[in-house]
Formats: sequence, C-alpha cells, structure tokens
Amino acid sequence: MKHLLSLLAGIAFVLPAGATTGEAVLNHYADLAHAKYSDALTTAKTLQQKIDALLAEPTEAKLKAARDAWVEARHPYQQTEAYRFGNAIVDDWEGKVNAWPLDEGLIDYVAASYGGESDENPYYVANVIANPKLVLSGNEIDAREITPTLLAETLHEVDEIEANVATGYHAIEFLLWGQDLNGTGPGAGQRPASDYDPENCSWGNCDRRAAYLKTVTDLLLKDLTWMVDQWTDEGEARKALVQSGNAQGLATIFTGMGSLSYGELAGERMKLGLMLHDPEEEHDCFSDNTHWSHYNNALGIKNVYTGSYTRLDGSLMQGPSLSDLVKTRDPAVDGTLRRKLDQTLVSMQALVDSAGKGEAYDQLIGENNEAGNAKVRAAIDALLAQTKAIEKAVSTMELSAIAFEGSDSLDNPSAVFE
Repeated sequence: MKHLLSLLAGIAFVLPAGATTGEAVLNHYADLAHAKYSDALTTAKTLQQKIDALLAEPTEAKLKAARDAWVEARHPYQQTEAYRFGNAIVDDWEGKVNAWPLDEGLIDYVAASYGGESDENPYYVANVIANPKLVLSGNEIDAREITPTLLAETLHEVDEIEANVATGYHAIEFLLWGQDLNGTGPGAGQRPASDYDPENCSWGNCDRRAAYLKTVTDLLLKDLTWMVDQWTDEGEARKALVQSGNAQGLATIFTGMGSLSYGELAGERMKLGLMLHDPEEEHDCFSDNTHWSHYNNALGIKNVYTGSYTRLDGSLMQGPSLSDLVKTRDPAVDGTLRRKLDQTLVSMQALVDSAGKGEAYDQLIGENNEAGNAKVRAAIDALLAQTKAIEKAVSTMELSAIAFEGSDSLDNPSAVFE
C-alpha cells in the first residue's frame, strides 16, 4: 500500500553561489550509509565473538554477554533503515537480515501454547533443529548438516511465506532469548544456557542448536559485509544513487525517510501492535529491546535529513544535507521539520525511559494499560506530524510525485480486523 503525495513535477536547482549542491548531498548520504553499515558490521563481529565464547563454554554469564552484544549490534543497524524503500538494492537485501515477525517454530522448540499448526504456514512448527529431514514443498530435504545454503536458500521465506524467517538478527535473537511467554506482562525470553551444553542439554539437540546459531551469525556478517561494499566509492548502491541524477537521488532519500516514518514505523511497527494489543507485533519481541529499535529508527531519519551521524568511536560525521537544501529554499519549512524530528525523538525517549524503569514496550501496548498506550500513541502522533513536515519539505524542493509506504493500520484501520 502506498501513501501518495501529489507534488510538483521536476526540479530546478537554482541555488546561491557557494550553496550546498544536490550532488554533494547525495555523496555525503552515501558516506553516511557506508559508515553506518560499517559500524553495524563491527558490532556484529563482536556479537560473533561472544556467541563463539558461549558455544565453547555454555554458561549463563556467557549467554548474557552474547545477549548484551546483540543489543549493542542493533543500535547502528536500526539507524540504517532510512536507507530502505528508496534504495532498491537495500530493500531487496533487507529481508535477509531484519525480517520479522517470524514463526519461530520453524527454527526450534516452542511452548505448547504456541499451537501445533497454522492455516497460513505449513512449516509453523517444522523445527529444523530437531529434524534432520524435512519435507518442503513436497520434497524431502536433507537437513542433517546445518549450512548457510540450508538456512539462506532453502528455509528462509520458504514457499514465499514471509513469516518463515530463518536468517538475520531476529533468528539470532530467538536463539539467544527463546520465546517471550509473558504476553503483555513483565519479562523477556528465558532460554537457558544449557540449551547449548551437550553435557547437560536442557531441550535436546544442543549440537544442532549450536550449529544453527553459529551458522546464522556467520551469515549475518557475510550479508553486512556485502552491504558495506555497496556503499564504497565504486559500490553499486552508491553508483545507482548518484547516477540517477540529483532530482531522482534526492527523491530517493525523501522516500526512505517518509516511508520509514509513516507506513513502516508509525504503522506496521507501532500502530498495528497497539490496535491489536499484541506483543507478537513488537519488533524485538524475544529480547524486549523494541524501545531502542524504535528510537534508533527515528534517530536514523533525523541523521539522513541533517547529514549527521555519531559513530561507534564517538566521532561526529557532518556534511551537506537535505536540510541545507530545504533551508536555502524556505528556512521556515526546514525549521519546522527539524523541530518535528526532535519532538519525535523526545517521544521515543519516553519509551526508552519506560523500559529503563521496568515497563517494556510489550507492556505499554497491553489492552488495559491506558497510560502505556498513551505513550505509544504520542510517539505515533509525533511520527505522523513529522511525516507531514517531510511532505512539505518535498513540496518545497519541487520534486516529482513520491509514494511513501502506507499501512492498513493508518490508511484503512477496519481492514486490520477483517
């Protein structure tokens, strides 16, 4: 579903001498992408090290260290998501690393309350970890060895069912935390370290579970390395952006901002779960890390507009930005959008603060939590106001029509309950 903007066609960059150029903005945007994906790769390497340590010595302390590394790895990655939607190379790739929600019964054991079958997914409880042979699409699959090919090419989104997520951050998250069986009550997943201990295996198949966790983590590094390469000076994503021309390139940047702000974050990741009061619709549902994922998505949108990004080492990247261009055209429009971006971050910070005080995102969206619902609703409203300001900036730049991703939760709420 698209949220359509009817805007003026064409673009004429008549800028004062010495002003920021569209070409400079595109190149700096690509530099920021390279830096963000590089930082995501760096944190993923640390995650890999912690997981290797866990598998070598399956203790609760090593499991906690791996979980902490996963949370840290999410910070830079979630700030990259404003590069989706407009950049086809990123959006075609993104499902490998951040697809959600997932039917976790495809991967490993689940509680009886999960159910034994699904009308929508025949592989709902396929449990590849427990089953060295699988029947997929009528064919018997040899799964005795858990390989990158098995996970990425055979299992991931098998039969084109999006909930069959076999790779990426959320598959790793499930393997580190296990199911969160607390509903909208307090607490995250409680997978024991003994799930990886062949000498004291709590749920069986510890060797295969370890093989899956190691393989899926290695795949994440491979996929992130590939994306880092796409944003180098000769990378395909950078070339596709710059060679599209200033008008199309800037439209690409705005498309990513607006689509993440509106349909994806305000809609699919927040409004839908709030309408259904369903913790299964929260983004980082096993770890209860959703507050940070939402905050970093919002921060990533601001980063793109302002041309700024704080790297892992604390250094600040700053350069030519959309904000510079919009400000040249209409300082008031630029000022309004900057204020809306900041207001959104304030509302997202309220979700982070809530989690810090012991009330996680899945609790906030609970059916009988009026105060919690209000915090989430305030963040959604801030995103919607922010999107309108983005639309105004697009119009100010006289770009051709842009389609932002939509969501039934925002555009056709009654369809959510059909």
